Amino acid sequence: MTQRAHKKRSRAGKRWVAKVTTDSTHPPAGLFNQSATTIAKTLASKKVSPKGPGSGMRMLTYFINRAGRGLSATRRHELERAKRLLSARVKHEREKRKAA
Repeated sequence: MTQRAHKKRSRAGKRWVAKVTTDSTHPPAGLFNQSATTIAKTLASKKVSPKGPGSGMRMLTYFINRAGRGLSATRRHELERAKRLLSARVKHEREKRKAA
């Protein structure tokens, strides 16, 4: 396989997220353009994530992966901050379930 053909194939492999079509939950329009605390709070809510904050974490990760290089550095930083806040929420929920 030539080097050029190899690059094409590996690049196509990186774009798996573009092929995903899901119709499970729908966060409010424009949510990912807001502050990290608003994103984390909304994605942890039962209305958006009926299965809990873990589901919201997967939505946020999916959005970041889908946006790819198109995200500005400041937006990516804010989304990563929301991810950390949501991760803490998930951890808290797990500890709460263990204690019960």
